[in-house]
Amino acid sequence: MSETIVVLGYELHLTTNLSITDDPSAGVSGLTSALLLSRDKRNTITVVAKHMPGDLDGEYASPFAGANVMPMATSDESQWERETWAELKRLCQEAPAAGIHFQKCQVHSRSKDISKDSDVPKGPFDTDPWFKDMFDDFRALPQDKVLPGCDAASEFTSVCINTAIYLPWLVGQLLENDVRLKRGVVSDIREAKGLSHTGRPATLIINATGLGSYKLGGVKDTQMYPARGQVVVVRNEVDSMLFVSGTEDGANEALYAMNRAAGGGAILGGTFEAGTWDTQPDPSTALRIMSRIVKARPEIAGGKGVAGLSVVRHAAGLRPYRHGGARVEAEKMDDTTTVVHNYGHGGWGYQGSYGCAKSVVEIVRKVREGRTRAKL
Repeated sequence: MSETIVVLGYELHLTTNLSITDDPSAGVSGLTSALLLSRDKRNTITVVAKHMPGDLDGEYASPFAGANVMPMATSDESQWERETWAELKRLCQEAPAAGIHFQKCQVHSRSKDISKDSDVPKGPFDTDPWFKDMFDDFRALPQDKVLPGCDAASEFTSVCINTAIYLPWLVGQLLENDVRLKRGVVSDIREAKGLSHTGRPATLIINATGLGSYKLGGVKDTQMYPARGQVVVVRNEVDSMLFVSGTEDGANEALYAMNRAAGGGAILGGTFEAGTWDTQPDPSTALRIMSRIVKARPEIAGGKGVAGLSVVRHAAGLRPYRHGGARVEAEKMDDTTTVVHNYGHGGWGYQGSYGCAKSVVEIVRKVREGRTRAKL
């Protein structure tokens, strides 16, 4: 049975001047879902989005975002990240044009941040993390390698993605599989039914609209909320990714750094401000971000402190979080069309992209089988 599929990747922005986001317009969740679905030649697929890779627009931040694998899930919820790691590792080894590279990653934790009373996510900073079996070279660091003020640290080889290269690469893969991409703006998910390039009504709609699902007609998921993140993009490079469980600058501030592949410079962060919609970078926050990284890794600036950083841009944007976790499930829209939702990935959109897309493919398979049985 053939399917006419529309992948709705448009994110309905609620604010302007959005500079960086983890689930942008023609973003990783929608493009990856379309890619895996396109491997089944029974599917005829149209990707609809307001912005496409290659655009330079304040709303569309994919070319500027950093993306890496730093496990965020708990052990019970790790399947999507495990599946994605296997594919990103393969791409790093076999597809250099995708713009992904291996990089050492260090995770430092403070006991007070990972106590049961703390709001800090426990998954990445667990003293006995589930992902120690996922990375071949995972090791606990000796105490003399632990950052001052921290109580424990670990190290492993991860990957970091230059999304300005990776998203266009995904588009190229889609074009090779006869997927059509078109621009479009919708206010209600029901409009997507008529957006297939074939002219036929869509039998399946993949909703990968991220934070847009908060206000998108026909969805209006009030469980969605933003988590503001501010970063600094610099030309300097760090010798390894760095993540620390907390800072002394406030509960909403974070310390992390990563190099983007293929000369993309480094992303320095950051903040995690749940419920905050402001997307204007704050100069004082930017100064604290830079001060923290040059203190933790003075070599990034040649020992010159903040003055030794060569800034490309300051950016702030909204991570698409959802109370209760990501929504990856089917919903009947009418007698002939089913919506498959794939949104609410928070800050782990890239590192869960293939796992969630595999779930979308499995849901589509079950929908197809259900229709077949209904006709018997």
